[in-house]
Order: sequence, then structure tokens, then C-alpha cells
Amino acid sequence: MSGTAAATGTGSASCRFAHYFVVCGLDAETGLEPDDGAGENFEQSPIRRSFKSKVLVRYPENTDRNPFNKDAVNMLCMPRGLSFRTQADRLDPQFHSFTMSSDDGTRSYGFVHTFYEEVTSPQIITAMYTLYQMHHVERHMDSLVSSLDESDAESLAGVPVCLGCAGSFDAARDTLYVSKALCLLTPLPFLQASRQFLSQLHQAVTSHTAPPLPLESYIHNILYEVPLPPPGRSLRFHGVQGPIMCQRPGPGELPLGEYPLGEAFSLLGVDNMVQLLTCAFLETQVLLYSQDYQRLMTVAEGVTTLLFPFQWQHIYLPIVSTPLHHLLDAPVPFLMGIQRRDGAQRTSLHLPHEANLCFVDIDNHCVEAPEDLPLFPHQTELIQELTEVLLRFGLPLQGGVITKPTTTTSTTTSTSPRMSSLVLEDLMEDRRNGNLGGEELAVLERLQALARRCEGGKMPDGGKTLGHVFEEEEEELKAAKLNIQLREVFAGRFAAMFGRYEEFVIHSALDLDSWLSNREGTFSFDKGSFLSVQPATHLRFLSRFLETSMFSSFVDGKVISRWADREPMQQLFDNRLEKERLYDTDKDSHNCHYRKCTALFESAQATEHRLLKADHTAIHPHLLDMRIGQGRHQPGYFPKLQADVLAQGQNTNKWSSRVTASRRTEPKRSAMADHSGVDNEQRQKHTFMRRSLRQSKLLDPSPQAITQTHREFADGLLSECRLKTKRMLMERMGRESVELGQGEANITGLQENTLIHGLCDLLERTWGHGLQLKQGKSALWSHLLHYQAAQGKTEAPADSDQRLFDDGALLLRGSLIQDMRFIQTMSEGLSEVGQARAWIHLALEKKMLSQHLKELLTNQELLRQLYKPHAFLLCEEEREQFLFHLLSLNTVDYLCFTRVFTSISIPYRVVIIPMKKLSIAMATVNPWVCVSGELGDSGVRQIPKNTQEIFFQCKNLGRLSTLQLGQENSGLLAKCLIDCVMVYNEITGHTYKFPCGRWLGKGVGDGSLERVLIGQLVSPGGEDDAGRWTGTPPELASPSQSVRTVLGSLGTPVLFPLIFDMREAANNLVKHFHKPEQERGNLTVLLCGEGGLVLSLEKFLLHGFRSNRLFQRNVFVWDFVGMYCYDVFLLTDVYLMVHLVTRCVTTSTAINASPRNIGKEGKFQLFVCLGIRDRLLSQWLPLLAECPLTARTYDEGALLRDRAAVHSLSRILHTLNDFTVTLEMALVKGVDL
Repeated sequence: MSGTAAATGTGSASCRFAHYFVVCGLDAETGLEPDDGAGENFEQSPIRRSFKSKVLVRYPENTDRNPFNKDAVNMLCMPRGLSFRTQADRLDPQFHSFTMSSDDGTRSYGFVHTFYEEVTSPQIITAMYTLYQMHHVERHMDSLVSSLDESDAESLAGVPVCLGCAGSFDAARDTLYVSKALCLLTPLPFLQASRQFLSQLHQAVTSHTAPPLPLESYIHNILYEVPLPPPGRSLRFHGVQGPIMCQRPGPGELPLGEYPLGEAFSLLGVDNMVQLLTCAFLETQVLLYSQDYQRLMTVAEGVTTLLFPFQWQHIYLPIVSTPLHHLLDAPVPFLMGIQRRDGAQRTSLHLPHEANLCFVDIDNHCVEAPEDLPLFPHQTELIQELTEVLLRFGLPLQGGVITKPTTTTSTTTSTSPRMSSLVLEDLMEDRRNGNLGGEELAVLERLQALARRCEGGKMPDGGKTLGHVFEEEEEELKAAKLNIQLREVFAGRFAAMFGRYEEFVIHSALDLDSWLSNREGTFSFDKGSFLSVQPATHLRFLSRFLETSMFSSFVDGKVISRWADREPMQQLFDNRLEKERLYDTDKDSHNCHYRKCTALFESAQATEHRLLKADHTAIHPHLLDMRIGQGRHQPGYFPKLQADVLAQGQNTNKWSSRVTASRRTEPKRSAMADHSGVDNEQRQKHTFMRRSLRQSKLLDPSPQAITQTHREFADGLLSECRLKTKRMLMERMGRESVELGQGEANITGLQENTLIHGLCDLLERTWGHGLQLKQGKSALWSHLLHYQAAQGKTEAPADSDQRLFDDGALLLRGSLIQDMRFIQTMSEGLSEVGQARAWIHLALEKKMLSQHLKELLTNQELLRQLYKPHAFLLCEEEREQFLFHLLSLNTVDYLCFTRVFTSISIPYRVVIIPMKKLSIAMATVNPWVCVSGELGDSGVRQIPKNTQEIFFQCKNLGRLSTLQLGQENSGLLAKCLIDCVMVYNEITGHTYKFPCGRWLGKGVGDGSLERVLIGQLVSPGGEDDAGRWTGTPPELASPSQSVRTVLGSLGTPVLFPLIFDMREAANNLVKHFHKPEQERGNLTVLLCGEGGLVLSLEKFLLHGFRSNRLFQRNVFVWDFVGMYCYDVFLLTDVYLMVHLVTRCVTTSTAINASPRNIGKEGKFQLFVCLGIRDRLLSQWLPLLAECPLTARTYDEGALLRDRAAVHSLSRILHTLNDFTVTLEMALVKGVDL
């Protein structure tokens, strides 16, 4: 069927230049209908109000592939409805464009030429006059009633007081005009060609000279006889007054984009434009604001054009009329534009949620970006390169008024000179195409010579010289070249950033069906590995960009390409990457040098060539089969078109046999695509899944459609919450399994912060949906403040009890209000958005987020006061499911608040727990503690006498790692057996347990008066934590004692576990140092904690140790090391290993001379740590094994006497010499080496 259409010259809609021609305006039969949805102020004059417009005619009536949306087209053609003017007002025509998206994501473009036409209907004039009289009487009623002069009553007769003033109307004296719109709907953004065609059409209407053919001929020609240009070709067709050129990029070029990027950069400035693009790439909500509809489209299309190779996946409405302002409540990313009303200010806008909103005031050249927006990679260098490109074309850089000739011309009275110059252009084009013979060629040469002699002089009656025509063409060519070069700069940046993205795409499915069915649980891109090879300065942007829908869609397209044809934009990007790899000699993926685009001039040459010379010429407009008298010209009035000749294409004329190349090849290409063995239904299914919102329904302002739209928003929020929480659980659990030694890392702290940032954004958008009353920019914080105020009123009598509770230093750890108060007292200078995010971080770390939000939503009266009926928070079932998904986050531990807000002051409580049977011994000691964490230490804190706990406040210590526990009383009775020490963060609820299980005091155990304990996170807060302090944890044996108990007797089954433990401890250290520095855990835990290197080496050295049998008392490993250091000079050839021996003895001597009384176990721990730090431990071990003392203190089968075991252990320890070890001050304090 499509082949037949092409052969007959009518063509299918898919290969035609235009889909529809539409006329919108005033329907005289229905009369004036006020536009209630326009948001007008009815105190203003009726001549300034908006009235409903209608689609008067459209041709064709409908097409199969592109159904006509009557209401949407009418609303976008005339977003403010009908406008009335009088002869006292400006009647300049206006031009704007719009775009509409179908449910499958494809776009069509509308180009609108709006002009004012004199109203000839007496009924309309009378109705307007009546409305004006009523308005005038109402306006002056108060003054008329209060007046004592009865002569003032003359005004009741309807005589206006200010005739000729703005907004006044007198039917007897004024001429009434009404707006009318001519619209052309096209499948591609042919901005310049459509603008010229509509402008010429309007000029023909306003001209006193009739056009060469009826207007129906030109409209029929562009609808049915002008094809799409073939890819990589240009096409010339004819408007009413002359030829029009359009072109289409080839397969290897960037997609068509005619909206002037230079104008967008000039309006906003380069810095603001880059900031706006950063917001778009990160899928924030973007709202454009301008008085000019075309400016909204120019900036919006400029942004989406520069996203290549990615595509905007969310709501895209560059022009949102007043009936659609409910979409500002949309809790999803969007790119929308609204018109600034006359005199309106930014503060007059009611925006439900601004936490993640980028507000772009185009007219004032201002961009308000969200807080904490990361910089675009190489932003400074990118701005510099863009500036250089703009300067080459002479454009302003900082945002301002663009001085360029207007493209919409005012009404002209004569077009003959203009027609004559364009006829000469036609002849010149025919000469280039080889369509002129000898005699005609000679005539053309004479005309060209005449034109050269006359060039520079003005044509009569306001016409243009041929030179001016060439200047306009030169401006169009200049704008096209600038577009290409600016787009190439951004395309080059993404080619540099994602040049090797294919190496990180994960292909896990066997077929497309299985991939689609498991899409949500499948990772298609190795984000952690990709980020690990990126420059550090790019990570904040890239980590957030990898979580966007546009990047996910891009990767999905790559995965699907295994079974289906690649999408055109992705194929183009991949081809460019392959081409660049051929010439790229720099294979270093870490190379972060900025390289300017080298293809700027070459990329613009193809476009320049196509615009300078047409590759194809469409069929000329011609007479149609019309009845006599039809198509008569009436200056100033757009005629009533003949529907019978425009409803469908005619093929009865002699021009129908001319078939263009595009129409011959287009059906073949589509047929090949449909029969390429690809499951296109599955691809369409995947596309539909990605685009859950029905784009066509967004433009429906009916109450039913609005309700359905917000229902889809609510479903989308619930689905997004489910996916985000699932992703956070999977990634966090994966990291915890790594920390337990059960897998490889697949997430970094940066990625975790990115996921939590996404959760904060989701909560802000959820709380902003349907919000009608808020404070500040954060919808969530606004709700919390209202709730706090409401609770303050109801809990006022309990203030005294609350103060007593606070005086006891016990905070309500599970209280939503207490968490809010702490956030409000933080000395961080946070905005409303920052406070909301801090509160979310704190609640998430406390595992109270779901519980707090559930409590917040229990106040139904407050909810109904703050939110509209369609709000998500008033949908009870969806709300409960939302909270359930958030509750699942309680299964994993987060330190997001502790690690983000590092400079705040945190209250801590420390409790010493002795062994249950010996707890009375605590009365004889005078203990002190010093708590250390990732961010510092608390300093020495003396515990009050006869107590076991201390409460203090200090700067945030981060995640706690070590605790120094000591006592000052050195008497023989001052000793106690410590079970553990508990440290509690009063704000986050985290509990850290520092196991001890050893004596603290002289004459018992190893005689230590000070111990360094390694902590572990026990619980991040729960409802049952309040009783944790009174309970006694299970008794823990001292690690040293347990080791000696297990290893007191020899046995071969023990050998292999000991070697394995040593290898595992060393392997954990190696993995620690191979991680990025900002992602490493606590080194002290790996050295001294359970399963650490110190304990593993102690087990090794205790194997076969004869301590109990020889000495009948507890002898520690440190005793053996000390005896070795004493005897080593006497029993060893010093000259062989003098350096190693000297360092070993020096280290041992320094440890023994330390003023700290850390006991023998502590000294051995310090000896091992210093040996690792100084890269000597692997060489000290063979010295210990060769010492004669070893044979006397170890059994024959001991590991230390096994040469193979000692050599293996030495090699394991030698692997650690490649790393720089920095020890905590808690370990090395008092030792000067």
C-alpha cells in the first residue's frame, strides 16, 4: 500500500514533509466562550481577556499512523486562547512552535503563525461591546452609587469614560481584531522551512496582489506532494512567494536539530546553559519561564538536542497552558515551560516542591539550580571551548538581548519586486540543476549581470535586493553551522567520558524474553568498576548520572542490540566511538586531560554543502480541480479553504508521475526493518515499560484525565520506591558480605551516597505531590514543621516533665520531634532542603525512617489541610505500601548521617561492664577512657569514682574503632576483670561494643593498667535498646586465654587452620590497600581485631609453646620475644644480620621503655604493628625461628620450628611490604621510633 502511494505521488504520512495543516481561531457560530481555565483576572477589560479558540479546519481529516489530537493541537496553537485587539493595539504577527509526544515516545512538531484578522461578524462585535459595557458599569458602580450628582448616571447608558484608552472598546468607532493561527504539523523539526512557508502564506493573505495560484494549491502541495528529504540530502520546494530549502542529516551525522542553539546560549549565558544542562543530565525537574512561547521551545529543544546520545525519558512539555498547570504537581522529573504573564513576578508562582527544581527565568537570564549540584566534568574547560565557538560567530556570551533581524514580517502592500527577485533565484537554481537550455541560459546570464549592477540599491515599494536575500541565506547557514559545532562539542565530551562503556555492559540473559522478565533484578552495567577508572573530580556527577533513566535506557538499548537492531542514536554513537578508537593512541583509561573537539569544521561542511545546493526539487504547486469562483483572494482575510480538494491527495494531474528518491526508498527501508528477524513486538513492549506515563493523556485537561494522570503519578511513585529500596538493599547487602569476606565489592561509599541522595529526592517529590500549603523550598520539611507546631500545642502541659528528662541527659531516641530539634540546633547553617536531608539521613541511620514517617502521617486532619484530594499521601493503600518498602531498609546498617555531617557535636555515653561475679571490684579502681574513631578521638575522659559510666559531648568521631581503657590507681587491690566496654551514640542510636575479657591491674593477668580495645557495631538503635545498659552481655573469655586453651596441646588438625587464618588476615590487608582511599575501612580492626593479623600471628607463635609445663605460670609470647632480644647478641653472628637484629632489639626496648603500662599482650600487639609499619616483620620471623632459645621453649612439632611453615608465613608477611601502613595514635602513643 505504501508503495502505491509513493508511485501515485500522494505518499503515506510517514514519508511526507507535513502531516497536517490546521487553522485555529474564532468560531462565529458558537460565539464568545470565556476560557475559564486560562486563569484570567475578570477585573480586567474584556478586550484583554482570553476566550476559547477552536480548530476551524484541518487537512487531512486524519492519518493512520499519526492520529489527530484536536484538543491538544488547539491548546498548543493558542495556549492563551483567543486574543482580541483594536486598531489602537499592535497587530504584529507572532510565531511559535510546539512539540507533542506519542505514547511510544516519538515526537511530532507544530509550527504556528499567529496573526490578527478583522472581525466581520456583527454578533461577535455586539457581544464584545456588551461585555465591555457590563465591565465598565461594574468597575464604576461604587463611585456611581456614592456620587450626589445625578448627571453621573449618564455613564449607565454605556458610554465609556476613556475612549481610545488601552482596553477600551466602542463598536461605533473601533475596529475589532481577533487572533487566528495557521499551523503546520511535521514529523521532524523543520523549523526554518515551516516558518518561511507559513510566513509566505500569511503575506499572500495580507497582500493586495493575489498570489499566482489559489492558497489551496500551496497547502495541497506541502501536504501531499512534498516528501521528506532523503537522509543526507536537501530538498527544495516552493511556497507562495518563492522557493524554500530544507535538509536532513545523513546516517553518520548528528540528528536533525534546527532550533538555534546560539540563541539559547545568548539568552542564558554559557555558564547558566551548562548548569541547566547539568540539571537535565541528572534528571532534576526543570521549569522554564518566559513571556515568549518560542523562547521556551528554543531553550527546551536546545537542551534535549545537546543530550546526545541520551534521550529525555520523562515529561516533556515546553509549553504548558494554564489548564495544565496541575502538572506542576508532578512528582517525577520533567522539562516544562510556562508563560510569564504581564507584570508577573517569580514569587507569584505556586510551585509545590522546589528541593530538586531547576528554575530557568529566560527573560532575566537567570538559572536557579538545586542545592548540592555537582559540576559537569571538566566544566571550566568546556565553558572555555563553548565560549570560543560562540565568539567565532559573534554572539553575546553572558545572556542578553539578541540583536538579529525579525523573521516575521509585517503586512506589506506589494510583493511584485520580491516575486521578481525570487523568480531570478528560481532560474539560478534550475541552471545549477542542469534544467536550462542554450537560449534560456543566455537570458539568465544577462539577468545576473543586471542584478550585479543593481545590487546594493533599494527595490521600490519596500522590496529586497538580491544582496539582502543572500544575506538572509547567509544568516541561516551561519546558524546551522553554529548548531552543528556546539552539538559536536558536547558529543565529543560524552565520547570521551563513555568511550569504553561497552566493556562494562553486563550481558547475563540468554534471550530477550528472559531478560525482559527479569529486568528489575538484573544489573546491566558494572557501575562500580566503571567509576573506579574515572578521574576523582568526575565521580560526583557520574555516580548520579549512572542512576538516571536516560542512562539506564541507553544501556538497555545496548543489551537488546544482541537480539534486535540498535536504535539509530545509539548506533551513531557506537560508530563514532569505533572511529575514534582507530585514531586514538592514548590507551590510558585514567587520562583526565581535556581534549577539544577536532571535528568542528568538518562536521559543518556537509550541512553547508546541502544548504548551498539542493539535491532534490519537489513538485511545484499547481492548479487543482476546483470549481469556478473558488479560491478568490480577499486581502486581509484568510479564505475559507475548499475541503474537497484538500481532504486527500489528487493524482489526476500531470505532476503526479514525478517520484522522489525518498519515496522510492523509504518503503523498502521500513519493509527491511519489519522483516529483519527482530522481535519488534518485544522491543515495543520494552519501550512501553520504560515510558509508564501516557504522554498523550497529559495534554487532556478534563477532570477525568487529570484524575487518571495523578493516579498514574501515584503508581509511579510506589514503583520507584520499590525499585530504589530494592536497589539499596541489594547493594548494601553486597557490601556487607564483602566485609564478612563472602564476595567482591560491587558498591562504593560514593555510590551509596548517590542512592541515599536519590531516596531524599524521592521523598521530597512524594511529599510535594498535591501540596497546597508549604513553607520554604522543601515539601517534607514544611510538613514536619506543621506537625511540630501541632504537637507543640497538644503537648504543652508536659513541658516540665520533658525538661526534667533532658536534665538527666536522656534523649528520646525514638522521638520524631527530638530528631527535628537536634537538626534545628545543628550549627551547619542548613537550608530547608538541607535540614530535610539531614533528618532523612538521621532517621535512616537510626532505622526509624519508616516509623517516623508513619507517625507523621497519623495526623489526618493536618494531611487534609495541607494536601489536595489527589495527593499521594491521601491514597491510603499506596501510602501503606510505600512505608512498607521503606521499612525494609531497617535490615541493613547505614552510617550516612555520621559520615556526612562530620563537624557537629555529638553526645556519647560510655559504660564499663565488669564480669558479673567480680563487679564489686570496680569500687577499687579509678578508670579512664579515650574513644577514637574515623574522624578523631575524644581525649582522656575520667570516669567518676564509684560509677561505671560517663556522659560527654564532643565533635563527631565518625565510626568508632578503638577505645583506650586504663586506670590511675596502681595499688595491688586496684584490679578488676573487664568484660567489655559499651559506647552509645545518643543521637544516632548506634551501640559499639569493645570486648575485653581480661584483667586490668597489677599482679594479675599480664599486669596491664591500660588496654587498647577494638570496637564493633552492635546495633544501630532499636526500640529495645533502652534496657541494654542494665543487662549483662554474655561472658567473653580473654582472646589470649582462649587461644592458649585451644593451643595448649599439639595436634596436626590445628596446623592448616592456623596457616589459613594468617593468609586470610594478610589477604584482608591487601584488599584494604587496593581499594580507593576514601573507600577503605578501619585498618586497626584488620590488624588488631578478631581475625586480625596480630591475633593470627599470636596463634601461630603459641602453637607448641611450653609455657605452663616449664614455668608453672602464665608466660606470654612477649616473654619469648623479650628473652630473644636479650640473648640475640650473644648467640648470633651479629655481623651477618646486624641491621635486622638491631632494629628488632631497638623496637623491643622502646616498647618496654614506654611510660604506658599496656601489659604483655599490648606490647606484643604494638611490636607486630610496628614491624608491619617498618616492613621488617617478615624478616624478624626467621630470626626468631633460628634462635637457640626457640628449641628450649617450643616442642618439636611446633610451627615455629617447621622451616616450611616459617618460610610460608614469611612470604605471606612479605606481601605487605608494598603498602604504607599508618597506625592510629591510640596504638603508638608513648613510643618514640
